[in-house]
Amino acid sequence: MASGKRPEHKGPPELFYNDEEARKYTSNSRMIEIQQQMSERAIELLALPEDQPCFILDIGCGSGLSGECLSDQGHMWLGIDISQHMLDVAVEREIEGDLLMGDMGWGMPFRPGTFDGVISISALQWLCNADKKFHSPPKRMYKFFSTLYASMSRGTRAVFQLYPENSEQLELLTMQAMKAGFTGGLVVDFPNSTKSKKMFLCLFAGGPSQVLPKGLGTSSNEMVNKIAYSGTRDRIKERRGKHPKKSRDWVMEKKERARHQGKKVGPDSKYTGRKRKVTF
Repeated sequence: MASGKRPEHKGPPELFYNDEEARKYTSNSRMIEIQQQMSERAIELLALPEDQPCFILDIGCGSGLSGECLSDQGHMWLGIDISQHMLDVAVEREIEGDLLMGDMGWGMPFRPGTFDGVISISALQWLCNADKKFHSPPKRMYKFFSTLYASMSRGTRAVFQLYPENSEQLELLTMQAMKAGFTGGLVVDFPNSTKSKKMFLCLFAGGPSQVLPKGLGTSSNEMVNKIAYSGTRDRIKERRGKHPKKSRDWVMEKKERARHQGKKVGPDSKYTGRKRKVTF
């Protein structure tokens, strides 16, 4: 990616993601698909318990695309983002999570042990920039990671999908995370593929010793890994008793969760979740 095209080079995130950019980001079908794939992979790397819903923090939640993946898997979540425009779009989309506006460089304002896991999609690299004269990237990183560590239950994970500009940025982020108490490291999926390569900083917040997950596609036969990974994911969903997305049972569960959150939901009927006929 050319340096001039990187979003973080065009201005602070709260200015770059204005109303026009926020709506364009959320209406791009290709962007939605990529965001969903990365979110599902990040959730898998969290290694959450299979028999209970968890409370997850989504950092840089934007318009709630990654949060929807959490809701689909039955988890509760809170999203934080610096862009008011992104959060406005999330409210319009009636996402199920709670929302908070904040700059991660100022730290995470939550009670100790609040979260069972943390995900972040395409946001962490913004901490590498000094958008204001008084910004010190290393200090902002440490403030973020140290307060995040405190807000997590011991033995849980934080998974950051990120696009570092160079190895120096990645090293600085990792160093500040370890300084704050985290262990873990980098997980790279499909490292030999220019198109499919994705980086995840997988961090462990204390507790028993954990083994860093292996990246996908790290063997000589990349297609075998892709097939095995897809099959594993399907079996996990089946074990958890998840209903197919957009099915009637899936819609009914989503409406029930919304009712528990005090949201206004239409009454159930024999037409709930029924597919509409396509007419020409």
